[in-house]
Amino acid sequence: MSITRPSPNQEEGAQHFETHHRRILIKNQHGEKLVGILHDTDQKELVILCHGFQSLKERIPMVNLAAALENEGTSAFRFDFAGNGESEGSFQYGNYRREADDLRAVIQHFQRKKYVITAIVGHSKGGNVVLLYASMFNDVSIIVNISGRFDLERGIEGRLGKDYLQRIKKNGFIDVRNKRGIFEYRVTEESLMDRLSTDTRAACLMIQQNCRVLTIHGSKDKIVPVEDAVEFAKFIPNHKLHIIQGADHEYTSHQDELAAVVLDFIREHFHRDRDTSVRSPSPAKLDRSVNSRL
Repeated sequence: MSITRPSPNQEEGAQHFETHHRRILIKNQHGEKLVGILHDTDQKELVILCHGFQSLKERIPMVNLAAALENEGTSAFRFDFAGNGESEGSFQYGNYRREADDLRAVIQHFQRKKYVITAIVGHSKGGNVVLLYASMFNDVSIIVNISGRFDLERGIEGRLGKDYLQRIKKNGFIDVRNKRGIFEYRVTEESLMDRLSTDTRAACLMIQQNCRVLTIHGSKDKIVPVEDAVEFAKFIPNHKLHIIQGADHEYTSHQDELAAVVLDFIREHFHRDRDTSVRSPSPAKLDRSVNSRL
């Protein structure tokens, strides 16, 4: 599918550019096919978008952020983690490290295609995943954490009920049902332990100084308390915190403001990195064929 999108500065004589939406399949290290949508503006600068818990690549804010990046002339890729949406695999409750591995597979796929990974952006659980990725690999210098949870022990009782540890150790699993009693998903002891053993503080401390991290949080978030955002600011070396007043967890009424904050941060730091490269060129790293629209 090809879409012609005008530049925001069209009235000043800016040119149109073509955007192609393409369905991409990428195998993770477990052989599962990850399904995503590439918003291809014919630019090799790419931002990768990661959804949250039990979410999809089609949900807000993934779709709206991809559209905003398109309007800037920047390519974007939004995909479903394994076990979610169209991707293969079984849904798991924890899975933070495995989703970081999924993200690794996606990034390496596009690096082989000669894309420049400008930034990785994650919402909710996806925010934790991009931070975990940054602590493991130092190959993306701009990270955006939208409403990630710092304290992973919080929020479990609300989903699994009281005495969840005793019950899961007794039975090996807990089935989660919605308010109407309909089965939604199964939490195994292994997946719960994966979540409880994921040390967010340690991961934040391992992120390198040259990695610029933005945490965005809504002041009215009822899913992940805004206090968690403040904790990220304490432990990530190169960090900026932005609270969007009145916004809920999904930024339901604040999509434009969210997109503006994300794009401003990426634009500012991408230009800074590029200018530094121009002043101190490295033949192995500097690609002069890239013409930035950010």
